[in-house]
Amino acid sequence: MEQSIKLMKDRIVSILSDNNPSVFLFGSVVLGDFKLGWSDIDIICLVDKAIQDKQANELVNLRQTLKAEHEKNPYFRLFEGGMLTLDAFLHNAEDTVVYWGTSGQRITNRYELCPFSKIELIGNGRRLCGNDFRHLVSLPQRAEIVEAIRNHYETIRQHGKSGGGWLLDIARCLYTLRTNKIIAKTKAGEWAIGENLCPDTSVMRRVLEIRNNPLKLKNSKEVKRWEDTLGLHIQNFADVLEKEMYLA
Repeated sequence: MEQSIKLMKDRIVSILSDNNPSVFLFGSVVLGDFKLGWSDIDIICLVDKAIQDKQANELVNLRQTLKAEHEKNPYFRLFEGGMLTLDAFLHNAEDTVVYWGTSGQRITNRYELCPFSKIELIGNGRRLCGNDFRHLVSLPQRAEIVEAIRNHYETIRQHGKSGGGWLLDIARCLYTLRTNKIIAKTKAGEWAIGENLCPDTSVMRRVLEIRNNPLKLKNSKEVKRWEDTLGLHIQNFADVLEKEMYLA
């Protein structure tokens, strides 16, 4: 993974050599909770000068380009994040933005980190190259954090029908509501068990077992069938989050 991160950083810097790029990692990799088969590699690149069309067109499909060059490498497809100017990022302004996401990539005109990712970047971000811009980024206010959790809660209510990841998301939201801090997903699940917040502790323990062994367990038919039965457990845990939000 570290070799893949270096290769990706070097290629980004090569393409943006005239733009003074600063590249940071955040998310599960820097929180010590990366699980191949489950996690992404979160990255952000901020530059002094606007990204030109030729550069953007080369960057937008860079994940696929590197994957083709290193066919057996499982990491390049996992990179997610944005590339844009520092000024546009700080002021949430329109810009030429290269975006990589779970469902694809595109050239767009705006990129903003959610409050959770912003806290991760400021507090735990790992600089790969360039200037450290984090002192210029404002920490989210309490109201922003609560609003982000409320929005995530609404998403869980609407779409949380199966999959253990929703339970870990709820645990992270609960931890952030209580502490104003960020915690890795695995640690969040363990914390929720320790705080007696889980309606069914055995379900969370099983989710953690799968998260800790994703290549072995996550794609098995038995695990997929079990995860398809989790809708009621997800909604019951969302009830806990709802009650906590009223206290926020």
